[in-house]
Amino acid sequence: MSADPHKRSRSAAGEDEDEEDPVEAMISKTGCLEKHYAVQFCMADNKDWRKCQIEVKDFQNCINEYHMNKNT
Repeated sequence: MSADPHKRSRSAAGEDEDEEDPVEAMISKTGCLEKHYAVQFCMADNKDWRKCQIEVKDFQNCINEYHMNKNT
């Protein structure tokens, strides 16, 4: 099974795995894709976003840093 949670969900839905997820492509441009995956995996493992606050905060900080650097 793929390490990419988006590809697993597209495969389950019968969609083409070669199509790039537009959300994934957008996040990839920020450099925060691995942190996004960490949130996805944590939520899949725990079934409760409240147990993933460290991962969510890390992702949020990464996105915020991207926007600060982009605007300077």
